[in-house]
Amino acid sequence: MFDQSVSFVYKNQSEGSNRVNLEICHSSGQLHAVIMKRAWALFKSHPYISNVVGYTTLFATADLIQQSMMGKAQDKVTENELDRLRQDPTNISIEGFTVAGEAKTDDLTLYNSKISDSQGNKKAPVQHVPQLHSIDWAQTARVALVGFCFHANFNYHWLRGLERMLPGGGAKRVSLKVFLDQIFAAPMTISAFYIGLSTLEGAEDPLEDWRNKFWTSYKTGLVYWSTMQAVNFSLIPPVARTVFVGGVALGWTVFLCHFKQQKSDFLS
Repeated sequence: MFDQSVSFVYKNQSEGSNRVNLEICHSSGQLHAVIMKRAWALFKSHPYISNVVGYTTLFATADLIQQSMMGKAQDKVTENELDRLRQDPTNISIEGFTVAGEAKTDDLTLYNSKISDSQGNKKAPVQHVPQLHSIDWAQTARVALVGFCFHANFNYHWLRGLERMLPGGGAKRVSLKVFLDQIFAAPMTISAFYIGLSTLEGAEDPLEDWRNKFWTSYKTGLVYWSTMQAVNFSLIPPVARTVFVGGVALGWTVFLCHFKQQKSDFLS
């Protein structure tokens, strides 16, 4: 009898706990729905500010992602070089060699280690600088500035104008919008990216990167953007199209930022 009472109480407690959890989940779902509804209302009431700020933020985020990816790759190369140096120091030039990515903190610790060749001759000291890969915030600021001053504003007004000129959907209209976008908008945005960043970087020839990398970027973008803009024009409401383009541009800008860092002689 006592066991049955305990089982009955435990069962009631479990059911009560489940009801509380369900109520919490239901309340959380309602809160999320309210927040999303208000955010969408705010977005619709201030489309220009929302689109431009969102697009610029995504543009800067793309550069941070690219720098993080490149930093990890560089650290991996550095570790491989260090392993080679340890295995056969006589075949590797160690003058000015810097080791990155070994430390667990941001503190720099400088120390020298002597390396001897097979005959016991002392080699030049290797300077180790253990440090994490650092983000070039100035580069991110330049990418964000170019994104804000040109790309965010241009795309906002371009997409609105394109919708006024060719309202509605349908296969024919969507295809025409995509065609016009790739003929006029794509060359302008790619050119603005390379020339704008080179100008902000103080390059002697701001057109050098543009000359070397425009056509490769444009041909790559034809495949990528034609597909994304077809989705944009056919499925996304006009008020949210600039933000959608910004989201799609996240991956595209990662590619452009990475491509811009490649040396022109390597590409040629």
